Amino acid sequence: MSRDAIMAALQRGLKRGPLPADQQAMLAARTVLHHRHLIPARGQLDLAGRVKLFAHYVEREFGTVTQLPNIAAVPQAISTYLAQQNIAPSVVVSPHPALEQIPFHASPMLQVRYGVATAHDAVSLQVAFAGVAETGTLVLPSAPTRPVKNNLLPDTAIVLLRAVDILACYEDAFDRLRLEGAMPRSVMLITGPSRSADIEQTLELGAHGPRRLHVLIIDGQG
Repeated sequence: MSRDAIMAALQRGLKRGPLPADQQAMLAARTVLHHRHLIPARGQLDLAGRVKLFAHYVEREFGTVTQLPNIAAVPQAISTYLAQQNIAPSVVVSPHPALEQIPFHASPMLQVRYGVATAHDAVSLQVAFAGVAETGTLVLPSAPTRPVKNNLLPDTAIVLLRAVDILACYEDAFDRLRLEGAMPRSVMLITGPSRSADIEQTLELGAHGPRRLHVLIIDGQG
């Protein structure tokens, strides 16, 4: 069913026709202006403060964080993390230019495959567009270089995030997305590993996605 057909069915169900011209103009103007909501003061920090706050909230929400000096340290950091978790050293890596620069050859025991995750992949490596300090949230827009399946299918998600991309609030992240051009089809906002307490109020990790989230924060530019 097309979008127009769906919207027409909704209008019939609500017994409504098209919006009056003045309401259409008001909505169009509001969409263009991108009004900001009340922004918490806690994220309005310098870079070091934002990194510290971001890491605090990731860990509070059952994720883990490792800070690294540069991307050269990534292979060893992944190998160490997977060994600590008793997970086989095999990773599906998103085909993003930033990830293709990582010298995985420095860790020959680490098996790397670039591409889209399948049900057989236990670990993925993704690169975040941004981080939000006020909640410890990762911003992952969909793109050919950031496959959505890599965020959802593997049981363990490892995400690379540059420290300079940790922003104060959601509004800053969406401002940056708009500067990139057309908005992506979807934007995933990830705060900690997947979890649910729907059944008997018992917290279960990995309910709808990865049960582990490990964030590698790159302090330097290279």
